[in-house]
Amino acid sequence: MAAAAIADSATKLDVEGCAFPALVTPPGSSKTHFLGGFVAFTAIGIYLESDAISALAKKWQGKAAEELNGSLEFFRDIAGGHFEKSTRVVMIVPLTGEQYSEKVCENCVTIWKEMGIYTGAEDEALKKFKEALESETFLPGSSILFTHSPAGSLTIAFSKDGSITEAAAAVIDNGVLTRALLESIIGENGVSPAAKQSLALRLSELMAKVSDALGRTQPQQQVEETVLA
Repeated sequence: MAAAAIADSATKLDVEGCAFPALVTPPGSSKTHFLGGFVAFTAIGIYLESDAISALAKKWQGKAAEELNGSLEFFRDIAGGHFEKSTRVVMIVPLTGEQYSEKVCENCVTIWKEMGIYTGAEDEALKKFKEALESETFLPGSSILFTHSPAGSLTIAFSKDGSITEAAAAVIDNGVLTRALLESIIGENGVSPAAKQSLALRLSELMAKVSDALGRTQPQQQVEETVLA
């Protein structure tokens, strides 16, 4: 079964009354992303393009969800993987863009300092991030949508009614910020263990389908040689 077909089997989720569809085409991208997992703080859905399944399966297929959930390296492979990721942040309570951006920037700086890569050069990207959100007010049910490109750009869009808009409010070309934003959610000190647990469970199930499909398509002799090797 091809990765795209496996990704299509992902299911939708309802988080705190917020519906997260199984598949979306995020702003700034022409690719379809499947729902990998979520965290119920605001309500955050994490999507990945279908190539993520085969890319991650090369290293992580066969691992139980519990093992993936406990592996910092696994989540770093997601954040730094050469495939598109997108994040949909749905507000459960009213929040201003200034409040949200201040917290995100604080988390990103913490991550950079822990990794020993914060030099201050990233401040310009953080300034642009704050400017993109500062005039916004988010009521319950409205969304912020981020598309994390492996090329290093972060596309930001807003939705007032829960729809997935194609219009970008801002694009920030900074790979360090693009990755740190996702790591602030699923990294070592991510905003909630629930996001990582959900992502580990769903990806474990999807990667198992890659392994099953490989076994069905290999000639019997090749399967036997693989088992005996």
